[in-house]
Parts: sequence; structure tokens; C-alpha cells
Amino acid sequence: MKVRINSKKGLKTSLSVLVDKKTIQKKMDEKLIELQNKVELKGFRPGKVPPQVIKNQFGKAIYGEVIDGILRETSAKAIEDNKIKVAGQPKIDLKTFGEGKDLDYTMELDTLPDIKLKSLEKIQGTNYEIEVENELVENRLKEIAKNQQNFSDKKKEEKSNLGDLVVFDYKAKVEEKDFEGNEGKNIQLVLGKDLFIKGFDEQLVGVKINQNKSVSVKLPENFPKKELANKKANFNCKIINIKKTIETKLDDELGKKLGAKDLNDLKSLIKKQIKNQYQNTLETITKKKILEQIEKSHEVDLPENLIEQETKIITQNLKKEDVEKNKNEHIKLARSRIKTGLILNEIGLKNNLKVNEAEIQSEIQKQIKSMPGQEKMVMEYYQKNQNALASLRGALYEEKVIELIKTKIKLQKKTINTKEAEEILKKISEDSKNSKSSSVKKQQKKTKIRKKK
Repeated sequence: MKVRINSKKGLKTSLSVLVDKKTIQKKMDEKLIELQNKVELKGFRPGKVPPQVIKNQFGKAIYGEVIDGILRETSAKAIEDNKIKVAGQPKIDLKTFGEGKDLDYTMELDTLPDIKLKSLEKIQGTNYEIEVENELVENRLKEIAKNQQNFSDKKKEEKSNLGDLVVFDYKAKVEEKDFEGNEGKNIQLVLGKDLFIKGFDEQLVGVKINQNKSVSVKLPENFPKKELANKKANFNCKIINIKKTIETKLDDELGKKLGAKDLNDLKSLIKKQIKNQYQNTLETITKKKILEQIEKSHEVDLPENLIEQETKIITQNLKKEDVEKNKNEHIKLARSRIKTGLILNEIGLKNNLKVNEAEIQSEIQKQIKSMPGQEKMVMEYYQKNQNALASLRGALYEEKVIELIKTKIKLQKKTINTKEAEEILKKISEDSKNSKSSSVKKQQKKTKIRKKK
């Protein structure tokens, strides 16, 4: 194999590769011998078909397969030998090929840029530590208790009220006729939630145990029997029992019911959950600000093909008019992602960061624990989906790089309470809205200028 660099301009490199016909013929002969043990032809014993007969019968297909293999092998070696960092798939153009001829082809390559890493010492970030107020924990506990509804039986002479649980049997008719599925036993409704059929609950307010109550409602549009949808139905209800809500006590039993050891343990879990919610959000914001600073501090040439690919990913679920309308914004975002990714990758390479198999399996186990009952589904997802596994590896690698960066920048540690955290998040949200509004106005201004032209 002979390789020649035709040109090298910016992030594009052109190579010429020549594979002599003797090498190709050797590969052909090896393939024919390999096929002897596989091909079965009438008139020949298995494994005894002469190579020439196989060639006469399947020559073109065999040659095509051999050439494909040679192209993959020689192009990879040419790239490796010349230490070219390829961005995307090379474009191959066959100049000369055919049985009994040399294989001559060119490769057009988009290459990754050489990145000169800047010092990270001037990069700034804030590592927030959240203090959760006891008042917030108590309020969250009360909300949880409120949603843990408990009921006790009402006396026979007591009437039902909104919020009560009514247990009843029913038989329904439409136009005085029975229909499939028109009976129900021991139906339970909390009055006021309107979870059965719209308007049904309110007609059960004021009933007593053992009372028969006629309820008239219009069946919903999505009723299983389409021919009955939107028709008036009469339900003859027999009230079996009525229960009133009782206040849930904030005690150790509530803690145990919700998976904690006792009430204090439940409060600790609630506090930890609130803390994590704020901390995770603020960490994401800190990471975004750090990456923005790193991106601005580096000058990097970007391969156009990677920008095109990333733009397609960003816009793949958008409508055509939205893609065209915000084309510049999508390209800008794609460029930012590619540039940041290349810089992070270079930092990782320079510091010999790697993600090993144990770390990947550990992360998969974390996901499994967070999805009880779906362990098999999660495992099969990663076993059968190599793209998902690669994405997971990429996310873990980026996380490692970010943690390394944090050790090299000016990272201020700041302890704040949840109210201060809310103010920070509110300001970021307002800044984001103002930024988007400004961007829209600029785009509208450009559109007006085009129209005038």
C-alpha cells in the first residue's frame, strides 16, 4: 500500500491510496479458499468445489466483498499511520479498480482541530451548600400528611359531604336499555374530586347508608362504547357505606408508612430531598457558567460537517418552518456544543481521564435502584442498545472532566438557605427570558430589513 498526502488545508485533508493488484489477488485467493468450506454446488462434494468454479459462479460478488474489506482496512491504516484525527466519516472516491488492476482511490477527510488549552485559573464558579429551614421541612411534611388520606365510617343517619368516601353499587341504563359493562360493585368515590364521570360526585352529596339514589349524567366522549358516547345515562346507585376523612397524625407510624424508620427519620429524608433539589439545579447552573467561560477563552476552528450533524440533531423534532425561522440560533447552539465538547475532550486526554467498565456498571446499578420493578428492562436497554451505552459513557466522561476542572479554577464555596436559592433561580430565569426576548427582537429587525430590500 502506498499513501500520498495530496493536500492539507485548514481542517480538510486529501489522501491518495494505491493498493497493488498482487495484494488484491492474494486477498481474492484467500477468500476463495475460505468459501470452499461453505459453498455447496451440484455435482461437487461439500468442501471440494474448485476455487475457479466458485470464482466463475460468484466472481463479481466476491470481488466486491474483497474490495470493501481492503477499503476499510487500508483507509483505517492510512489514517492511523499519518496520525490524522478524523471528524466524521471519510469520503472515498475510487479512481481505478477492477479485477486484475491496482486499486487507486482518494480520501477526503474532515479533521479535528489541534486545540491549545488555555489556563483555567481565571475561570470562576460557585459551589453552593444549601441549608434547609426547619419551617420548610414542616410544611412539606404537612403537605405529605394531607395527601395520605385516612377515613373512618360515618354513622348510618349521617349524610355524605364533599370530601367523604362513598362506597356504592350501581346499575346503569341508556334510553331505558342495559348495555355491556353497565354494572359496578363496591365503587369508591371521594366526593368532589370528579374522577368518575363529570357531574356524578355532586349528585351523591347528601345521601345516607342503604339509600337508593338515581344519578343522571352524560357519558364522556371517550366512553369505551363509542355508540354511547355523549348520551345521557341513568345510574341506579345503592349506597353501601360512607366514610369521613380523619386528620393524619404526624407521628412515627406515618414515618414507617412512608418507608422511614420513624418521624424524625422521615423529616431527615424530606430535608435531604429538598436540599438535593436545589443543589442539583444550582450545580447545573454553575456547570453551565463554567463551560461558557471555558468556551469564550478558547479559539477553535470547527469542522463544518460536525456542525451540520449537530444542527440536524438539534432540529430533528422541529417543524420545517421553525427550523428555517431559527436557523442561525440552531447553528450557533451547534457550534457552541461542538466547541465545548472538543475542549472538554482535550482536557480529558491531557489528564489521562478514562471511564472504566466498573464505573459504567455502577451507574447502571444506580439507575436500576431508582426504578424498582424495572431492573430487567434497564439491563436489556443497555445490553441491546450500544448507542445508549456510548451516551452513558460520554456523560460519565464529561462528569469526570468537569470535576477535574473544578479543582483547577477559582471555585468559591457559598452557604445559602432555600430563600436565597430561590432568588438566584428567579434572577437566572428572568435573565434568560430577557435574553430570548432580545434575540427575537433582533431576528424581527433583520426580517424587516430584508423585506425593505
